Amino acid sequence: MPTERFSRDHEYIRVEGGVGTVGITVHAAEQLGDIVFVQMPEAGQQVKAGEACAVVESVKAASDVYAPVSGEVVEINVALTDKPALVNESAEDAGWFYRIKLASPAELDALMDRTAYEAFVKESA
Repeated sequence: MPTERFSRDHEYIRVEGGVGTVGITVHAAEQLGDIVFVQMPEAGQQVKAGEACAVVESVKAASDVYAPVSGEVVEINVALTDKPALVNESAEDAGWFYRIKLASPAELDALMDRTAYEAFVKESA
C-alpha cells in the first residue's frame, strides 16, 4: 500500500517502492481555478525538499510548486503539456506533475497524513 503525505504548501506525494508521485492537492486546484499551464521539472533534475521546482498557472494566478522531499525527478506527466486541465479534473490522480526517486525517505516524516492535512485545510479556511 502506498504511503501518502501532504505539505503545508498543498502538494501531495504518494510513495511506492522508493518512488513518489507528486502533484498539487484537490484543495489547491480548487483555489487556483482553471489551470492553463504547468511547468514541470526535467527528468534527471535533482530537487531539494521545500525548493520550488514547478509552476502552475491558472486564469487567476501563477504559483510555485515546492518539492515535498529531496531526490531525483525520474518522470514527468507529459499529458499535462497538452491538457493542463487534467489537474482540475483529477488533481490527485491523472493530474500528477512528476515522479521522484526519494533521496531520504525519512523526509516523509515532516509531512502530514491525509487526516492532519484535512484538519490543516479546515483551520486555514
